Amino acid sequence: MEFICPGCQASLEVQGNQAHCERCEKEFILEARCPECHKPLEVLKASGAVDFRCQNGHGPVSKKRAEWVPVGE
Repeated sequence: MEFICPGCQASLEVQGNQAHCERCEKEFILEARCPECHKPLEVLKASGAVDFRCQNGHGPVSKKRAEWVPVGE
C-alpha cells in the first residue's frame, strides 16, 4: 500500500505506524479509519492482538479493511 503526502503529493516512507515525507520533511502518523464512515477507529488490544471497532455503529473492522490515512503530528 502506498501513502501520499497530503501536502505535496509525494510518496511517503512508511515505518510501522509512522510515515515521513522527504520532500516536505514532515512526519505523519498512520491513523486507522472506518471504511464506511471514514472516522477514526477505536483500538482494542488483547493478548498481543490489535483489533479495531467503529464507534459509529459499523462494528468490528479488521486491519485489512481499515482505511489508513496519514495524519500530521
